[in-house]
Amino acid sequence: MITANFNELLEESAKIHGHLCAGQVIGVRMAILGLHIIGISEPKGIDRKKLLVFVEIDRCATDAIQSVTGCSLGHRTMKFYDYGKMAATFYNIETSAAVRVVAREEAREIAQTMYPYSKYGYDKYTAQMLAYQTMTTEELFTWANVSVNVKPEDMPGRPLVRVQCSMCGEFVQDNRHITRDARHICKPCFKG
Repeated sequence: MITANFNELLEESAKIHGHLCAGQVIGVRMAILGLHIIGISEPKGIDRKKLLVFVEIDRCATDAIQSVTGCSLGHRTMKFYDYGKMAATFYNIETSAAVRVVAREEAREIAQTMYPYSKYGYDKYTAQMLAYQTMTTEELFTWANVSVNVKPEDMPGRPLVRVQCSMCGEFVQDNRHITRDARHICKPCFKG
């Protein structure tokens, strides 16, 4: 289990994100669950080179996941898939254990039951933020073990390939180019 406690992680996440919100709570709890299932206890310490995270949304929860795990796009330990889903996959590179965690839509209804707006005078977002902190893991998430196949050029570390685009002259790393007629073309030029 991750060694830091929930309240400390939530406070740190809110500080980095700029405010506390329901998405921060979801992201912190999602990261704690994912790390626990794949056997990572010190994501910013001894386990930092064992972890990849794949996020599926560009919302508040992603900042929280980054805060808890220490994974980031710049370190190439966080991968972003623009699916618009409140979900993330946590992958232990060393053991190949991987789990995809998804926030349950029903959690919104449970939050309203736990903190009725009219009774407490909260808006629905405050009710969600409060409820998500105390809901059971099962009320808040679904999860499943998954298989992850990461290409060598997508792993953290130095670029494996670096080529110059034959059209614009800019350099492209990690096989993000297209080769046509023995010419390397960056994706924007290829689409142009």
